[in-house]
Amino acid sequence: MYDFAIIGGGIVGLSTAIALQKKYPHRKIILIEKESKCAAHQTGHNSGVIHSGIYYKPDSYKAKLTTKGNEELVKFCQEYNINHDVCGKLIVACKEKELPLLENLYQRGLENGIKVSKISKEEAQEIEPYLSCLAAIKVPTAGIVDYKQVAQKYAEIFTKNGGEIQFNTKIIDIKSDKKQQILISNDGEIKTKFLINCGGLYSDKIAQMGGVNPKMKIIPFRGEYYELKPEKCHLVKHLIYPVPNPDFPFLGVHFTRLIDGNIHAGPNAVLSLKREGYKKTDFDWKEFTEIVTYEGLWKLISKYYAEGIEEIIRSFSKNAFVSSLQTLIPEIKADDIITSPAGVRAQALKSDGKMVEDFLIIPTENALHVCNAPSPAATASLEIGKAICQQLLIE
Repeated sequence: MYDFAIIGGGIVGLSTAIALQKKYPHRKIILIEKESKCAAHQTGHNSGVIHSGIYYKPDSYKAKLTTKGNEELVKFCQEYNINHDVCGKLIVACKEKELPLLENLYQRGLENGIKVSKISKEEAQEIEPYLSCLAAIKVPTAGIVDYKQVAQKYAEIFTKNGGEIQFNTKIIDIKSDKKQQILISNDGEIKTKFLINCGGLYSDKIAQMGGVNPKMKIIPFRGEYYELKPEKCHLVKHLIYPVPNPDFPFLGVHFTRLIDGNIHAGPNAVLSLKREGYKKTDFDWKEFTEIVTYEGLWKLISKYYAEGIEEIIRSFSKNAFVSSLQTLIPEIKADDIITSPAGVRAQALKSDGKMVEDFLIIPTENALHVCNAPSPAATASLEIGKAICQQLLIE
């Protein structure tokens, strides 16, 4: 019998594990992961940005936990010698109609306690010489890191302090009563007094197994990237983002310098036909049917169909993708970029077609379900772990 069982070996599950250990050092804790290693999905397929927290509604989980999480993650990387770089980023307006949006974003950054500054086109080009813009916001606390390394260090700390990680174990059912949760897996039963679901792309399914209606469904969106050829990496020095389109719930294609020096360009956002569908050809009939018959998806599509069509065009047309990139860096040509591995965002969507904007944590008597933790959850991971522990009414 375990005191705590955590489902999911991504960065949120691992950060929760070490937070639990710190608060309950003598309790027996197990982390259960269906793959043969940690960080195999969202954590291991993201672009490695240390987010600042500028985009998120003040006083939301995302705003508070990301802003503080940014600071704590950098301290963690410094303490454990994890390669990272607080290089800062630029958010730029390229059209006149984007200038008011840039101002709104600047004010939001101030509300969230971030040391943002407005800079001119000339000042922006001193930082990014090949950039085309009208004005920009400088966000000095943004940075880059390899989240797989961070997750691995979380796992090392957890196991060193007596925690147990069980790999290759997929939960297929949950039997609950007031005294315990019995997790039925492909490798037998695991009994625990308290369950924490950090299942990412399958968090809604796990919640349902545990008798909880999360009132949302995880819809997978694949983010497809290109990267600059090595001889063209000089075109981008830091992180460059466009002003987010207020009519579309994704950030738009941008440039990200990775910790290894490569430059990612993207992502677009297209519906995946499988929850773990990292390739265009990945397909699962059962999951596809569940996705396309969900009424919330069609309500979302009806609202954003024009933007969605543009994303699909970018997915199949390299020239269309390049055209979007040229808005920021006009010198980029189709021959300058090559395809890079994609990631999948586990986005919670309500039946009314509204995306769940904030992190979603659903507590019950002897379980807690983290049912929406896409980006910037990796940045906020240490603080998410603490927030989860604060919700546990356990002595």
